[in-house]
Amino acid sequence: MRALFRISASTKQNSMIFERSLQRELAYTTGAVFMVLLTIMLTTMMIRIVGFAASGQVDPKDVVVLIGFTVIGYLAVMLIVTLFVSILFVLTRWYRDSEMVVWLASGVSQTQLIKPIAVFSTPIIILIIFFAFVGWPWSNQQSKLIKARFQQRDEMSLLAPGQFRESPSSNRVFFIEKMAPDQSTVQNVFVTSTENGKVNVIVSQTGHTETRDGDKFIALENGRRYDGEPGQPNFRITEFERYGVKIMNHQVVNTPTTTTGISTPRLFATPTRENFAEFAWRLGLPLIAINLMLLAIPLSYQNPRRSRTINLVMAVLIYLTYSNLLNVVQSWIEQGKLSFGVGLVGLHIAVALIVAFIFWLRVRNRALFTLSTFTRSKGA
Repeated sequence: MRALFRISASTKQNSMIFERSLQRELAYTTGAVFMVLLTIMLTTMMIRIVGFAASGQVDPKDVVVLIGFTVIGYLAVMLIVTLFVSILFVLTRWYRDSEMVVWLASGVSQTQLIKPIAVFSTPIIILIIFFAFVGWPWSNQQSKLIKARFQQRDEMSLLAPGQFRESPSSNRVFFIEKMAPDQSTVQNVFVTSTENGKVNVIVSQTGHTETRDGDKFIALENGRRYDGEPGQPNFRITEFERYGVKIMNHQVVNTPTTTTGISTPRLFATPTRENFAEFAWRLGLPLIAINLMLLAIPLSYQNPRRSRTINLVMAVLIYLTYSNLLNVVQSWIEQGKLSFGVGLVGLHIAVALIVAFIFWLRVRNRALFTLSTFTRSKGA
């Protein structure tokens, strides 16, 4: 009896040591993987948004804010990849260094890996749910609001020295060679516009901004105006000492135009296929995280005869396939090809069954790709 008690206590102690060791390594690896992914995301978004700022699509002052909103929007996806890759890295290294063989020999089974990994993954999955249902729509809404405010600003704020700028509110193109820092005075101004098939070109040496009756004007001085139709010789040339160009201004519309910026409770306020498809995509993110968390356990088995990078390659392919299938399901729900209920959980149930089958093979030490080979050789 004492011997059985000692064996039971020893097994329980080994299990506790195993769980603590696994969770500690998962914590270190998760932090490292997340920082790598965050760095890649920041670099990619910086290049992309700085390109938008250079082309005049966003305000250069809002670049850092837009990068922050974009990162917040994609944090759920980043956490899914971080969780999957971290579990795969840790367990693969344990197999490669024969640590897993020692733990299995001491009484730890494959199914006992689920509990410590699930305990470690629970806070991350909660964060994925939060960023999928709250962070994603909020960041998209704020980003669209900033972009809309910049696109609907007055024409004066469009101007930049040494650059041709097209007004979004009228058929005008501005060019200013020099401008004061406070935009009060300008030099060597070129303005062209099209009205009723006629082209108007205004050239001026100097100018300044002023306000009359609540409207903004650029008062040009010592210049010329050319009016006429392209291809016709009857152009009219007018010299002026002072000429006013009105600056157009529009109100900012802060209503989101797509479902990505609609909050999750409002998706059900207007029951449309687009809103249901967006909800299916958001709910699919934590379900993807749960399935991939379980899949990483049997997938991490390291065969000494295989390459050390094959597990990582398989992980990338599996994640890309899974996420693309989720996008396909979202598109089918929008088009009415798939019902909301089936699209909501159908894909994830199918993947869960595949994960359970692969897990069953690993528990019984059976390889998925050698079964068919063995059958063929036996039949021969």
